[in-house]
Amino acid sequence: MQSLPRQKHPDLLVGLEAPDDAGVFRLSPELALIQTVDFFTPIVNDPYAFGAIAAANALSDIYAMGGRPLTALSIACFPLKTMPIDDFKAILRGGMDKLHEAGALLLGGHSVEDPELKFGLAVTGVIHPDKILTKGGAQVGDLLILTKPLGTGIIATALKGRLAAPEAEAAMIEVMSGLNRAAAESLEGLKVHAATDITGFGLLGHGLEMAQAGQVEFTIYASRTPALPWARDYADMGLVPAGSHANRNFCAQHLAIDPRVGALDVDLLSDAQTSGGLLIAIAPDNAPELMGRLKARDVRGAAIIGEVTGAGVGRIRVVP
Repeated sequence: MQSLPRQKHPDLLVGLEAPDDAGVFRLSPELALIQTVDFFTPIVNDPYAFGAIAAANALSDIYAMGGRPLTALSIACFPLKTMPIDDFKAILRGGMDKLHEAGALLLGGHSVEDPELKFGLAVTGVIHPDKILTKGGAQVGDLLILTKPLGTGIIATALKGRLAAPEAEAAMIEVMSGLNRAAAESLEGLKVHAATDITGFGLLGHGLEMAQAGQVEFTIYASRTPALPWARDYADMGLVPAGSHANRNFCAQHLAIDPRVGALDVDLLSDAQTSGGLLIAIAPDNAPELMGRLKARDVRGAAIIGEVTGAGVGRIRVVP
């Protein structure tokens, strides 16, 4: 992206120059457009579940910016010669059902024949220009709240190796297909300074993006970070996705890990997620209210996992 010419426009509020979750363009003093796109190959066997997960993942970028999704266009690459057309229909139905759950509409899309199955959405949402949440803005003293447990990448790796228990697979699908809608709506009126959603770069990677954007230091408590029950056991078996190792290497120069933190904890914090939860930096006096709202909205797995402990160039400390 650095090689592209810089774009300037008075109504471009979030663009290519900021590595954020979505782009934002102001339409009027009280309305801005949020746009994002995401698609990927299957990580579960069930086509309907894959469609729902892909849609939830794409919608998550809208929620991470504090917005409300309105419409979507599907992006589909389908191996027509090797897969039944009914599977394609199930994928599209899963995506559409998840969009309707979010209160959004599927307007159309584009599909091509491709040897490798891929599916996702380009999503459009809206927000008031003064209420945009970005990765930057975390303040010293803020508490860090994560709204979904970690471990989906590890369980997905176990699933590919046919080693995942049915209960683990079901829990993974529930987490990944769950919308971040309730979590995002719970932020209304609170002193939230920054937010992002946890996806392929893992908690450490996306947390570092927030810390660097805000020029602050994050301290994350490994023992307070929620994870799916089976993830640690599978990680102990070596079922850690390659992306997780890449995530840790990416963060290495800006990461300080307390020697008391175990290797499995680091594997979980680095775990490459799909459709993970929101990571929220919120004023400490507002954190209890947010946790209460999340509980009332049945956002299971939400936890206060750390705090912003200092100013600086952007780094993460991991402690027990």
